[in-house]
Amino acid sequence: MARTLPSRLRAAAVLGLALAAALPASAAAGASPGQTFTLTWGGDVTPGSSYGEPPDSGRTLLAGIADQLRSADIAAVNLEGTLGLGGSAKCGAGATDCFAFQAPAANALALAEPGIDVVNTANNHAYDYGPTGARLTRAALRPFGIRATGGPDEITYVDLPRARVAFVGFAAYPWAGPIRRLGAVRALVARAARNANVVVAFAHAGAEGAGHSHTPDADEEAFGELRGNPRAFAHAAVDAGADLVLGSGPHGLRGIELYKHRLIAYSLGNLAGWKNFNLSGATALSGLLRVRVTANGAFGAGTFTSLRLTGPGIPQPDPSGASARLVDRVSREDFGARGVHIGADGALAAR
Repeated sequence: MARTLPSRLRAAAVLGLALAAALPASAAAGASPGQTFTLTWGGDVTPGSSYGEPPDSGRTLLAGIADQLRSADIAAVNLEGTLGLGGSAKCGAGATDCFAFQAPAANALALAEPGIDVVNTANNHAYDYGPTGARLTRAALRPFGIRATGGPDEITYVDLPRARVAFVGFAAYPWAGPIRRLGAVRALVARAARNANVVVAFAHAGAEGAGHSHTPDADEEAFGELRGNPRAFAHAAVDAGADLVLGSGPHGLRGIELYKHRLIAYSLGNLAGWKNFNLSGATALSGLLRVRVTANGAFGAGTFTSLRLTGPGIPQPDPSGASARLVDRVSREDFGARGVHIGADGALAAR
Protein backbone atom coordinates (compact mmCIF):
# COMPACT_ATOMS: atom_id res chain seq x y z
CA MET A 1 0.00 0.00 0.00
CA ALA A 2 2.84 2.40 0.80
CA ARG A 3 4.19 2.02 -2.73
CA THR A 4 0.79 2.31 -4.40
CA LEU A 5 -0.41 5.56 -2.83
CA PRO A 6 2.43 7.86 -4.03
CA SER A 7 2.10 6.37 -7.54
CA ARG A 8 -1.61 7.09 -7.57
CA LEU A 9 -1.16 10.65 -6.34
CA ARG A 10 1.40 11.31 -9.07
CA ALA A 11 -1.05 9.98 -11.67
CA ALA A 12 -3.77 12.26 -10.33
CA ALA A 13 -1.47 15.25 -10.59
CA VAL A 14 -0.65 14.44 -14.21
CA LEU A 15 -4.36 14.25 -15.04
CA GLY A 16 -5.03 17.50 -13.21
CA LEU A 17 -7.62 15.93 -10.94
CA ALA A 18 -8.48 17.55 -7.65
CA LEU A 19 -10.99 15.30 -5.98
CA ALA A 20 -12.94 17.57 -3.66
CA ALA A 21 -15.84 17.22 -1.26
CA ALA A 22 -19.17 18.90 -1.96
CA LEU A 23 -18.60 22.62 -2.33
CA PRO A 24 -20.85 25.53 -1.38
CA ALA A 25 -23.11 27.17 -3.91
CA SER A 26 -20.73 30.12 -4.19
CA ALA A 27 -18.34 27.87 -6.15
CA ALA A 28 -20.55 28.06 -9.25
CA ALA A 29 -19.62 26.65 -12.64
CA GLY A 30 -19.88 30.11 -14.18
CA ALA A 31 -16.37 30.84 -12.93
CA SER A 32 -14.99 28.31 -15.44
CA PRO A 33 -15.66 27.96 -19.17
CA GLY A 34 -15.51 24.18 -19.04
CA GLN A 35 -13.39 21.77 -21.07
CA THR A 36 -13.66 18.63 -23.13
CA PHE A 37 -12.72 15.52 -21.18
CA THR A 38 -12.98 11.73 -21.32
CA LEU A 39 -14.87 9.52 -18.89
CA THR A 40 -14.74 5.72 -18.78
CA TRP A 41 -17.56 3.75 -17.15
CA GLY A 42 -17.37 0.08 -16.34
CA GLY A 43 -20.39 -1.38 -14.51
CA ASP A 44 -20.46 -3.58 -11.39
CA VAL A 45 -17.32 -4.42 -9.40
CA THR A 46 -17.14 -6.59 -6.26
CA PRO A 47 -13.53 -6.69 -4.99
CA GLY A 48 -14.04 -9.81 -2.85
CA SER A 49 -16.59 -11.34 -0.50
CA SER A 50 -17.31 -14.46 1.52
CA TYR A 51 -17.79 -16.24 -1.81
CA GLY A 52 -14.15 -15.67 -2.73
CA GLU A 53 -11.20 -13.36 -2.11
CA PRO A 54 -8.94 -12.34 -5.02
CA PRO A 55 -5.21 -12.82 -4.38
CA ASP A 56 -2.96 -9.92 -3.37
CA SER A 57 -5.93 -7.80 -2.23
CA GLY A 58 -7.28 -7.75 -5.78
CA ARG A 59 -4.40 -5.77 -7.29
CA THR A 60 -4.75 -7.62 -10.60
CA LEU A 61 -8.56 -7.90 -10.71
CA LEU A 62 -8.82 -5.20 -13.39
CA ALA A 63 -5.34 -5.63 -14.87
CA GLY A 64 -6.71 -6.70 -18.26
CA ILE A 65 -8.37 -3.31 -18.79
CA ALA A 66 -6.17 -1.10 -16.61
CA ASP A 67 -4.67 0.79 -19.55
CA GLN A 68 -8.13 1.86 -20.75
CA LEU A 69 -9.12 2.98 -17.27
CA ARG A 70 -5.92 4.91 -16.55
CA SER A 71 -5.95 6.72 -19.89
CA ALA A 72 -9.28 8.43 -19.18
CA ASP A 73 -9.49 11.75 -17.36
CA ILE A 74 -12.05 10.17 -15.01
CA ALA A 75 -12.73 6.45 -14.53
CA ALA A 76 -15.86 5.32 -12.69
CA VAL A 77 -17.55 2.05 -11.68
CA ASN A 78 -20.46 0.83 -9.57
CA LEU A 79 -19.10 -0.63 -6.31
CA GLU A 80 -21.20 -3.67 -5.37
CA GLY A 81 -20.46 -4.47 -1.74
CA THR A 82 -18.51 -3.11 1.20
CA LEU A 83 -14.87 -2.71 2.21
CA GLY A 84 -13.66 -3.04 5.78
CA LEU A 85 -14.52 -5.71 8.34
CA GLY A 86 -17.34 -4.62 10.61
CA GLY A 87 -21.07 -4.10 10.91
CA SER A 88 -23.94 -6.60 10.97
CA ALA A 89 -24.72 -8.58 7.85
CA LYS A 90 -28.19 -8.10 6.39
CA CYS A 91 -28.53 -11.87 5.85
CA GLY A 92 -29.64 -13.63 9.00
CA ALA A 93 -28.81 -17.21 9.90
CA GLY A 94 -30.34 -19.64 7.44
CA ALA A 95 -31.32 -16.91 4.97
CA THR A 96 -31.79 -17.99 1.37
CA ASP A 97 -31.46 -15.88 -1.78
CA CYS A 98 -29.65 -13.26 0.29
CA PHE A 99 -26.19 -12.07 -0.68
CA ALA A 100 -24.02 -9.83 1.50
CA PHE A 101 -20.66 -8.73 0.10
CA GLN A 102 -17.81 -7.62 2.36
CA ALA A 103 -14.07 -7.55 1.68
CA PRO A 104 -11.08 -6.35 3.74
CA ALA A 105 -10.28 -2.64 3.50
CA ALA A 106 -7.02 -3.50 1.72
CA ASN A 107 -9.08 -4.69 -1.26
CA ALA A 108 -9.60 -1.04 -2.18
CA LEU A 109 -6.37 -1.72 -4.08
CA ALA A 110 -8.50 -3.54 -6.66
CA LEU A 111 -9.89 -0.11 -7.56
CA ALA A 112 -6.82 2.01 -6.91
CA GLU A 113 -4.33 0.00 -9.00
CA PRO A 114 -6.16 0.49 -12.32
CA GLY A 115 -6.90 4.15 -11.58
CA ILE A 116 -10.58 4.26 -10.60
CA ASP A 117 -11.47 7.81 -9.53
CA VAL A 118 -15.17 7.63 -8.60
CA VAL A 119 -17.47 4.85 -7.40
CA ASN A 120 -21.24 4.76 -7.17
CA THR A 121 -22.66 3.43 -3.90
CA ALA A 122 -26.33 3.99 -4.72
CA ASN A 123 -27.13 0.28 -4.99
CA ASN A 124 -28.57 -2.67 -3.07
CA HIS A 125 -25.21 -3.83 -1.66
CA ALA A 126 -23.92 -0.57 -0.17
CA TYR A 127 -25.61 -1.38 3.16
CA ASP A 128 -24.95 -5.13 3.20
CA TYR A 129 -23.33 -4.54 6.61
CA GLY A 130 -25.45 -1.60 7.67
CA PRO A 131 -24.30 1.98 8.26
CA THR A 132 -21.06 0.73 9.82
CA GLY A 133 -20.17 -1.17 6.66
CA ALA A 134 -20.99 1.86 4.52
CA ARG A 135 -18.81 4.11 6.69
CA LEU A 136 -15.90 1.64 6.63
CA THR A 137 -16.15 1.44 2.83
CA ARG A 138 -15.64 5.15 2.41
CA ALA A 139 -12.81 5.12 4.93
CA ALA A 140 -11.09 2.37 2.90
CA LEU A 141 -11.38 4.38 -0.33
CA ARG A 142 -10.24 7.70 1.10
CA PRO A 143 -6.46 7.06 1.35
CA PHE A 144 -6.36 6.39 -2.38
CA GLY A 145 -8.25 9.52 -3.37
CA ILE A 146 -11.17 7.45 -4.66
CA ARG A 147 -14.40 9.38 -4.25
CA ALA A 148 -17.82 7.86 -3.61
CA THR A 149 -21.25 9.23 -4.32
CA GLY A 150 -24.82 8.01 -4.11
CA GLY A 151 -26.06 9.00 -0.65
CA PRO A 152 -29.30 10.92 -0.14
CA ASP A 153 -28.88 14.55 -1.20
CA GLU A 154 -25.17 13.88 -1.90
CA ILE A 155 -23.20 15.63 -4.64
CA THR A 156 -19.56 14.73 -5.18
CA TYR A 157 -17.34 16.99 -7.26
CA VAL A 158 -14.24 16.25 -9.32
CA ASP A 159 -12.23 19.28 -10.42
CA LEU A 160 -10.43 19.19 -13.76
CA PRO A 161 -8.07 22.00 -14.80
CA ARG A 162 -10.88 24.04 -16.38
CA ALA A 163 -14.09 22.35 -15.31
CA ARG A 164 -15.97 20.91 -12.38
CA VAL A 165 -17.80 17.59 -12.80
CA ALA A 166 -20.59 16.69 -10.38
CA PHE A 167 -21.60 13.10 -9.57
CA VAL A 168 -24.92 12.04 -8.06
CA GLY A 169 -26.32 8.54 -7.55
CA PHE A 170 -29.84 7.13 -7.37
CA ALA A 171 -31.41 3.82 -6.37
CA ALA A 172 -34.56 2.48 -4.68
CA TYR A 173 -33.13 2.39 -1.13
CA PRO A 174 -33.25 4.81 1.80
CA TRP A 175 -29.44 5.23 1.79
CA ALA A 176 -29.43 6.43 -1.84
CA GLY A 177 -30.75 9.24 -3.96
CA PRO A 178 -34.47 8.41 -4.47
CA ILE A 179 -34.75 7.05 -8.02
CA ARG A 180 -38.55 6.66 -7.88
CA ARG A 181 -39.24 10.24 -6.73
CA LEU A 182 -38.67 12.15 -9.95
CA GLY A 183 -39.26 15.53 -8.32
CA ALA A 184 -36.41 14.84 -5.90
CA VAL A 185 -34.27 13.58 -8.80
CA ARG A 186 -34.81 16.83 -10.69
CA ALA A 187 -34.08 18.96 -7.65
CA LEU A 188 -30.77 17.23 -6.82
CA VAL A 189 -29.58 17.22 -10.43
CA ALA A 190 -30.50 20.87 -10.88
CA ARG A 191 -28.59 21.81 -7.73
CA ALA A 192 -25.53 19.93 -9.00
CA ALA A 193 -25.83 21.64 -12.40
CA ARG A 194 -25.78 25.08 -10.78
CA ASN A 195 -22.36 24.33 -9.30
CA ALA A 196 -20.68 22.31 -12.05
CA ASN A 197 -19.99 22.38 -15.76
CA VAL A 198 -21.05 18.75 -16.23
CA VAL A 199 -23.35 16.49 -14.20
CA VAL A 200 -23.06 12.68 -14.22
CA ALA A 201 -26.02 10.76 -12.78
CA PHE A 202 -25.55 7.15 -11.71
CA ALA A 203 -28.61 4.89 -11.57
CA HIS A 204 -29.04 1.44 -10.07
CA ALA A 205 -32.27 0.18 -11.62
CA GLY A 206 -33.89 -2.64 -13.49
CA ALA A 207 -34.79 -6.30 -13.31
CA GLU A 208 -31.83 -8.69 -13.21
CA GLY A 209 -30.42 -11.35 -15.51
CA ALA A 210 -29.80 -12.23 -19.14
CA GLY A 211 -33.53 -12.24 -19.87
CA HIS A 212 -33.78 -8.52 -19.09
CA SER A 213 -31.56 -6.96 -21.74
CA HIS A 214 -34.35 -4.67 -22.94
CA THR A 215 -35.09 -1.40 -21.15
CA PRO A 216 -38.85 -0.99 -20.65
CA ASP A 217 -40.63 2.33 -20.31
CA ALA A 218 -42.27 1.06 -17.12
CA ASP A 219 -41.52 0.36 -13.49
CA GLU A 220 -39.31 -2.68 -12.94
CA GLU A 221 -39.12 -5.09 -10.04
CA ALA A 222 -36.44 -7.45 -8.74
CA PHE A 223 -36.62 -9.68 -5.64
CA GLY A 224 -39.79 -7.91 -4.56
CA GLU A 225 -38.16 -4.47 -4.83
CA LEU A 226 -39.71 -1.73 -6.95
CA ARG A 227 -36.69 -0.28 -8.73
CA GLY A 228 -38.31 2.50 -10.71
CA ASN A 229 -38.80 3.26 -14.39
CA PRO A 230 -35.28 3.55 -15.84
CA ARG A 231 -36.31 5.54 -18.90
CA ALA A 232 -38.47 7.98 -16.96
CA PHE A 233 -35.65 8.47 -14.46
CA ALA A 234 -32.97 9.01 -17.12
CA HIS A 235 -35.05 11.50 -19.11
CA ALA A 236 -36.02 13.41 -15.97
CA ALA A 237 -32.35 13.62 -14.97
CA VAL A 238 -31.30 14.95 -18.39
CA ASP A 239 -34.21 17.40 -18.48
CA ALA A 240 -33.01 18.75 -15.13
CA GLY A 241 -29.40 19.20 -16.25
CA ALA A 242 -27.62 15.81 -16.24
CA ASP A 243 -25.14 15.36 -19.11
CA LEU A 244 -24.41 11.64 -18.68
CA VAL A 245 -26.61 8.94 -17.16
CA LEU A 246 -24.77 5.72 -16.35
CA GLY A 247 -26.72 2.69 -15.21
CA SER A 248 -26.14 -0.54 -13.35
CA GLY A 249 -28.28 -3.16 -11.63
CA PRO A 250 -29.48 -5.69 -14.24
CA HIS A 251 -26.15 -7.64 -14.14
CA GLY A 252 -26.39 -7.78 -17.91
CA LEU A 253 -25.94 -5.50 -20.90
CA ARG A 254 -28.60 -3.03 -21.98
CA GLY A 255 -28.92 -0.41 -24.67
CA ILE A 256 -27.44 3.07 -25.03
CA GLU A 257 -29.65 6.04 -25.88
CA LEU A 258 -28.85 9.54 -27.12
CA TYR A 259 -31.45 11.89 -25.62
CA LYS A 260 -31.19 15.65 -26.19
CA HIS A 261 -27.54 15.13 -27.23
CA ARG A 262 -26.82 13.49 -23.85
CA LEU A 263 -25.71 9.86 -23.54
CA ILE A 264 -27.64 7.36 -21.42
CA ALA A 265 -26.08 3.90 -20.88
CA TYR A 266 -28.69 1.79 -19.11
CA SER A 267 -26.38 -1.06 -18.03
CA LEU A 268 -22.92 -2.38 -18.81
CA GLY A 269 -23.43 -5.54 -16.76
CA ASN A 270 -20.77 -6.97 -14.47
CA LEU A 271 -17.23 -5.65 -14.80
CA ALA A 272 -15.35 -7.74 -12.23
CA GLY A 273 -15.88 -9.97 -9.22
CA TRP A 274 -14.42 -13.06 -7.60
CA LYS A 275 -16.78 -16.05 -7.64
CA ASN A 276 -19.78 -13.90 -6.73
CA PHE A 277 -21.42 -13.26 -10.13
CA ASN A 278 -23.37 -15.72 -12.26
CA LEU A 279 -21.29 -15.97 -15.44
CA SER A 280 -23.44 -18.32 -17.49
CA GLY A 281 -24.28 -17.37 -21.06
CA ALA A 282 -24.82 -13.68 -21.78
CA THR A 283 -24.16 -12.66 -18.16
CA ALA A 284 -20.44 -13.21 -18.86
CA LEU A 285 -20.57 -10.48 -21.51
CA SER A 286 -19.39 -7.07 -20.35
CA GLY A 287 -18.12 -3.83 -21.74
CA LEU A 288 -16.20 -0.65 -21.11
CA LEU A 289 -17.68 2.65 -22.26
CA ARG A 290 -15.44 5.62 -23.02
CA VAL A 291 -17.15 8.95 -23.69
CA ARG A 292 -15.73 12.28 -24.80
CA VAL A 293 -17.83 14.97 -23.16
CA THR A 294 -17.73 18.43 -24.73
CA ALA A 295 -17.26 21.62 -22.73
CA ASN A 296 -21.03 22.18 -22.54
CA GLY A 297 -21.73 18.57 -21.49
CA ALA A 298 -22.97 17.22 -24.82
CA PHE A 299 -21.87 13.89 -26.25
CA GLY A 300 -18.81 14.39 -28.43
CA ALA A 301 -17.64 10.89 -29.31
CA GLY A 302 -17.14 7.52 -27.69
CA THR A 303 -16.09 3.91 -27.94
CA PHE A 304 -17.40 0.62 -26.58
CA THR A 305 -14.89 -2.12 -25.78
CA SER A 306 -16.32 -5.64 -25.72
CA LEU A 307 -15.26 -7.66 -22.68
CA ARG A 308 -15.87 -11.17 -21.41
CA LEU A 309 -15.53 -12.27 -17.79
CA THR A 310 -13.25 -15.28 -17.46
CA GLY A 311 -12.26 -17.61 -14.62
CA PRO A 312 -13.68 -16.42 -11.29
CA GLY A 313 -14.92 -13.16 -12.88
CA ILE A 314 -12.01 -11.29 -14.44
CA PRO A 315 -12.62 -9.00 -17.44
CA GLN A 316 -10.64 -9.52 -20.61
CA PRO A 317 -11.00 -7.86 -24.03
CA ASP A 318 -13.19 -9.97 -26.31
CA PRO A 319 -12.09 -9.75 -29.98
CA SER A 320 -15.32 -11.42 -31.08
CA GLY A 321 -17.22 -8.21 -30.29
CA ALA A 322 -20.21 -10.13 -28.93
CA SER A 323 -21.00 -7.50 -26.30
CA ALA A 324 -20.92 -4.62 -28.78
CA ARG A 325 -23.27 -6.46 -31.16
CA LEU A 326 -25.74 -7.17 -28.34
CA VAL A 327 -25.75 -3.55 -27.15
CA ASP A 328 -26.05 -2.24 -30.71
CA ARG A 329 -29.05 -4.51 -31.35
CA VAL A 330 -31.02 -3.71 -28.19
CA SER A 331 -30.21 0.00 -28.58
CA ARG A 332 -31.86 -0.05 -32.00
CA GLU A 333 -34.81 -2.19 -30.88
CA ASP A 334 -35.51 -0.20 -27.72
CA PHE A 335 -34.81 3.37 -28.79
CA GLY A 336 -35.08 3.47 -32.58
CA ALA A 337 -33.48 6.61 -34.01
CA ARG A 338 -32.24 7.59 -30.53
CA GLY A 339 -30.43 4.27 -30.09
CA VAL A 340 -26.66 4.65 -30.33
CA HIS A 341 -24.97 2.64 -33.08
CA ILE A 342 -21.75 0.76 -32.27
CA GLY A 343 -19.54 0.24 -35.32
CA ALA A 344 -17.28 -2.71 -36.04
CA ASP A 345 -14.39 -0.70 -34.55
CA GLY A 346 -16.37 0.03 -31.37
CA ALA A 347 -17.00 3.68 -32.25
CA LEU A 348 -20.29 5.17 -31.04
CA ALA A 349 -22.46 7.15 -33.44
CA ALA A 350 -25.97 8.52 -33.71
CA ARG A 351 -28.23 6.55 -36.07
